[in-house]
Amino acid sequence: MTERLYVKHAAVLATVDAGQREIRDGALLTEGNRILQLGTTAELDAWIAQHPAQAPTRTINAKGCVITPGLVNCHHHMYQTLTRSIGTAKGLALFDWLKMLYKVWAGLTPEAVHVSTQIALAELLLSGATTVADHLYLYPNGCRLDDEIVAAQAMGIRFHPTRGSMSVGESAGGLPPDNLVEKESDILLESQRLIDTWHDPEPLSMLRMGLAPCSPFSVSADLMRESARLARSHRHVGLHTHLAETLDEDRYCVEKFGMRPLDYAESVDWLGPDVWFAHMVHPNDADISKMAHTCSGVCHCPSSNMILASGIAPVRAMTDAGVRVGLGVDGSASNDGNHMLGEARQAMLLQRVGWPGFESDASRFSAREALKLATVGSARTLARDDIGSLEIGKAADFVAFRIDGLAHAGAQGDLVAALMTCSPAPAWLSVINGKVVVEEGRLPGVDLPRLIEEHNRLSHGMLVKAGLA
Repeated sequence: MTERLYVKHAAVLATVDAGQREIRDGALLTEGNRILQLGTTAELDAWIAQHPAQAPTRTINAKGCVITPGLVNCHHHMYQTLTRSIGTAKGLALFDWLKMLYKVWAGLTPEAVHVSTQIALAELLLSGATTVADHLYLYPNGCRLDDEIVAAQAMGIRFHPTRGSMSVGESAGGLPPDNLVEKESDILLESQRLIDTWHDPEPLSMLRMGLAPCSPFSVSADLMRESARLARSHRHVGLHTHLAETLDEDRYCVEKFGMRPLDYAESVDWLGPDVWFAHMVHPNDADISKMAHTCSGVCHCPSSNMILASGIAPVRAMTDAGVRVGLGVDGSASNDGNHMLGEARQAMLLQRVGWPGFESDASRFSAREALKLATVGSARTLARDDIGSLEIGKAADFVAFRIDGLAHAGAQGDLVAALMTCSPAPAWLSVINGKVVVEEGRLPGVDLPRLIEEHNRLSHGMLVKAGLA
């Protein structure tokens, strides 16, 4: 029997569609993995009465909630939940932070990848994420990307795993230690295997692959070009990398390649609608125009950029220019959390702060723009038009946040804005692909205490092996 879920009586249903409709006493009805109808509760009650053959198989009362599209996380390193706070507690900037943590990550195992994926996704699901793109770029001790894919599928998330890679070690002028880099021929063969095994290019896909050479300072130009060629020989395989994250990276690219990061990306065929860059903290005006013209995407990671003192990405300028910009929490060792709604709030606040060339401006980025960044903006960054907004025929991915408790007392005048201006709320209900994944703030079927204990055991073992515990 086809499952039809009816969620009704939401205080507000924020569609984040082209008309930015916000429906009071809102409701939506799903059929299978798509949205069948939406509107006011009275409208849907009447519609259901007229279409008894499509009556709901389950009804949920969302009174006291704001319902939004599922939040879309465009950039993460989920294995880094194992090493939270170690580098950031010492106040290290990116390059020094990486050098310190590489020796810990060398102890990563398949079990650690699997368990850390579950921990990160539990945190993300409980904060409103329904789609996640992850970047795993080192594979010691027999680790494979499959280790996190299997874990993600068990959690019920819509997933965009990217096969990261590092091929230029310290001895060749790169940043990572030689024991963590791979042969480029092996990287490309593994990338092809993963596409053949896991990639689904069809609408409403639950898993789309991406290829993700890690950064300009850890892979060769040849690997960048060959990865782009391989990805573009398949439908909807994305291209992802870190770019323009720090001024150190700017200097590295000028010294190594004779050009700035985005010009280097262009020289290796890494511009276009299938590309999205993580961070893009330091573009100039010409870079922004070039990204807009080529439809290249950017994932903004505000908390990570602040913790590592990388800078403030000019999101206002990029969105005004028409660049596809989405949101990511980034690695759990440079954030050090995975709260998607909190990250949207951080993005809103950070754009209001002044930086060289820009005065502080409280109107520079609104609460609704932050919500858009985390939903339809991120969906577009991942080159998807089937998620990110609540519309008939789109994926049945949505989240309900309670706004009738202590944290939102007195915020009833603008409930949608309150999601961003008040303390970030946990997800009360999350539906992904038409299936309930979070219910009453819990993850049914997930033994979190046991999972946390196992995760901490693995984390401690890695730290001991690296001499840091």
